[in-house]
Amino acid sequence: MRLMVFPLLVVFTVAAEELPLVSPVEHQPLAAQVTRLLDALDMLSDPLPAEDTAALRKLVASPGSAAAIEQIQRILDRHVLVGVNINPEMRVKAQQGAARPELMQNGWRTFLIKVHNEAGTTAVLAVTSPNAGPHANAPNEGIIRRRFLDLQLWNKQPLKPHLSGLELEYRILQVFSRDAGKREGKLIFDVGQGSQDLGFRSEADVLFTAKPATKVTLRVLDSDDKPTTAAFLVRDSRQRVYPSQAKRLPPDFFFHPQVYRADGESLALPAGEYTVAYSRGPEYRQRVQKITVGSEPLEITFRLERWVDPAKFGWFSGDHHVHAAGCSHFERPTEGVYPKDMWRHILGEDLKVGAVLTWGPGWYFQKTFFEGKDNQLSSDKYKMHYDVEVSGFPSSHTGHIVLLGLKEQDYPGTKRIEEWPSWGVPVFKWAKSQNAVAGFAHSGWGLQIKDTNLPSQEMPRFDGIGANEFVVGVTHDAVDFISAVDTPAHWELNVWYHTLNAGYRTRISGETDFPCIYDEKVGLGRSYVRQKTNALEYRDWIEGIREGRNYVSDGKSHIFDFKVDDLGMGENGSELALRGSANVRITARVAALLQETPDETVRRLPLDHKPYWDLERARIGNSRKVPVELIVNGVPAARAEIEADGTLRPIAFTQKVERSSWIALRILPSSHTNPIFVQVGGKPIRGSRKSIEWCLRAVDQCAQMKMPRIRLEERGEAERAYEYARQAYRKRLAEAEAE
Repeated sequence: MRLMVFPLLVVFTVAAEELPLVSPVEHQPLAAQVTRLLDALDMLSDPLPAEDTAALRKLVASPGSAAAIEQIQRILDRHVLVGVNINPEMRVKAQQGAARPELMQNGWRTFLIKVHNEAGTTAVLAVTSPNAGPHANAPNEGIIRRRFLDLQLWNKQPLKPHLSGLELEYRILQVFSRDAGKREGKLIFDVGQGSQDLGFRSEADVLFTAKPATKVTLRVLDSDDKPTTAAFLVRDSRQRVYPSQAKRLPPDFFFHPQVYRADGESLALPAGEYTVAYSRGPEYRQRVQKITVGSEPLEITFRLERWVDPAKFGWFSGDHHVHAAGCSHFERPTEGVYPKDMWRHILGEDLKVGAVLTWGPGWYFQKTFFEGKDNQLSSDKYKMHYDVEVSGFPSSHTGHIVLLGLKEQDYPGTKRIEEWPSWGVPVFKWAKSQNAVAGFAHSGWGLQIKDTNLPSQEMPRFDGIGANEFVVGVTHDAVDFISAVDTPAHWELNVWYHTLNAGYRTRISGETDFPCIYDEKVGLGRSYVRQKTNALEYRDWIEGIREGRNYVSDGKSHIFDFKVDDLGMGENGSELALRGSANVRITARVAALLQETPDETVRRLPLDHKPYWDLERARIGNSRKVPVELIVNGVPAARAEIEADGTLRPIAFTQKVERSSWIALRILPSSHTNPIFVQVGGKPIRGSRKSIEWCLRAVDQCAQMKMPRIRLEERGEAERAYEYARQAYRKRLAEAEAE
């Protein structure tokens, strides 16, 4: 050890050796901190070796003992780059730990920092280096050459910026190297005053070895051998993800483990063994390929394999609810990603249509991409179109609204978000005036029920931002669709079924709300729309939602060509007329794909935990079968079972229809058709008196929750609209048959 004394400064530089064990330490708070540490490493896709993680989780769950605390330190210390000691006088010293100081050129490595906090301080631990920082303003080439590092202490959830005050804790340090080869870097730690108070600093000189990166060119071929774009998840033998998520820049999103690459594009990987999982959305099988990277440039071919191709049968997938700013993206007003970034993700998940919705976060920047037409990146086979979600606006409390196909995106007479209406119906009517297709987003929020039977008489609180004002809006013929797939199925479907039973004909559409409810990828919730022509057009696609010529799905099951007798869903207003009671024949072609072995991580989750819609939840026992249900007025009338092996199969039911009814098919919770409306003897559909009574009570409940937040000057109009809804339901109740 070398001791250097300066006025008001004590700096210790210690060679790499075994770090001293800290004692005494209480087990419970240490165990909690280590658990958060392991969770953070998992979140960064850079976990410790599996055997170390398993041993640590066992130790933190064990009864507290000195032996357990010692063993926790011995395991973690193997991965510590620097041990930091803060003595009672707040002087800091650093000692290089046992972790091998290996970096990756153009990539990030994750290390642990061991903090022995004798002072019990709750200050922020900081690390700097003369070898890190911006290069643009460097005064000479020598400084540029010295600055080869970038450093980041991970202080985000589940960790915290401030030290806890516990005698011992571990922090995460991420280190980036611009260069390959051996480079010495100086790491400087402080717990206050930074560079201005040298007495609070310590330096550790570490000789790093950065493995050179190798260019790996990807040949990405679709199932027809044509070049395409796909998702790639690259992991090394320690399950670390490449490129590192820590400092990704668009179009690679830092909250994704996967990246998207087109044919001919590349990755930079250090020499080693890798596992590459690749796919292109739920209509493709995920494949895994092992690759070995050496020092020479490499070209590897990845061939994708479809299990189903809905577009081949005339059904075009789309996600009507994705964002380029906010939530897992960037939330400052001038931030967000560009159309070219969203386009890569739409292509990489094989979404034929991607509606990118501008909303509250980033509104004033992102709205500059709105054109009232398809984005110029669109092609004959894929469309990207910027539209609007009314979220973060004064009406948000009555339910967020998706507006598709707008000609103008600003509500008349407004320049700021705050000037928009404070309830939803006026927004819907304005959208309809320009022939936009409008519906409620993430419908289940605020409509939570415990009952899983559909339709349920349980009354939700109507206290959220989903389809809360839906029960009012449908009576004004203002709402074209209700959204599904991104909230629990029985919450979404319950209100929809009730209004269908009251005779309203609002349709259903699938969405993801990327990257807010789901940030894993776009297109986790989809609408499959039958186009009127062979050409893909955004306007026709959204009109298909309005007309109900679509089914919703997680992409893992499909219901093609649903018909009642000879009438297809979406044809002739989806209305079939019968003179009197008669048997009808219901037909469709269905396909689904499950792995042979059940996924218990999904199946054991409650219905109100993500993923809300997933074919795994429909699996029958331990078989590979799933049920296809015939729904009449919201109630299962018949059921068939199919093998979810990816094979397309015909299915048929015969159902006696004695009174006007709506009919649909579903594989719940994975896919659901829109209804076909069967009118018997010219009478309107009044599927259930109980449903109409529920809707009537729901208007009152919604009014109780929403009216106080509607501006006083708008409240009179809102009260009249709510009363109109009550009268509409009372009229339909009088027309309904006794049950």
